[in-house]
Amino acid sequence: MPRRIESLMLTGPAGKLEALLEEPEDREPREAFLVCHPHPKFGGTMHNKVVYRIARGLRRAGAVVLRFNYRGVNLSEGKYDEGIGEIEDARAVLDFLRARYPALPYSLAGFSFGSRIILTLGCESQTVGSLLAVGVPAAYTETAALGNCNVRRVFIQSTNDQFGPVPAMQAYFDQLDGPKRLIWVEANDHFFAGSLDKFEEAVFEAGAELLGG
Repeated sequence: MPRRIESLMLTGPAGKLEALLEEPEDREPREAFLVCHPHPKFGGTMHNKVVYRIARGLRRAGAVVLRFNYRGVNLSEGKYDEGIGEIEDARAVLDFLRARYPALPYSLAGFSFGSRIILTLGCESQTVGSLLAVGVPAAYTETAALGNCNVRRVFIQSTNDQFGPVPAMQAYFDQLDGPKRLIWVEANDHFFAGSLDKFEEAVFEAGAELLGG
């Protein structure tokens, strides 16, 4: 069956938010994933190559995926709001996704700055299925306070991530309670340079496990 792709303009708290909804290529979706992109002040968009690979890996595992641009990014209205407004953007887009697929369980994924958004939003929820946090900036002190909850969490990290190097990421992971898993991908930098295919396979395998198949 053909893959359904929709370009959307969704209502957000600061104006319209540009989004892209994609269903699996070969089956009906079994779960709905919201995917959050990296820092908008450093060129992050929903078309970032790591975000694209996250979305494709999750679709291959059987999820419908909704990516979006935070306020002020590309066609999204508004302006950057120090991460506070961006969490509210994600919340609004998640509300749309849940209304669109009310029968499906839902989960969150995010890369870099986006991983911090989903660790914040997901740990507030009593109903989110799982969190897939990629490229966590564990070297930053404010990250230590995020993600400590009973939601199932999978972390995928480059072995040469300059913002979450191995010692910092391992220390962050070790202090978390609840169900968790850490997957290392041998790569050249934060953006999984030289290993994007290997990274996507890690996302696919983690997604298949999270979706129960």
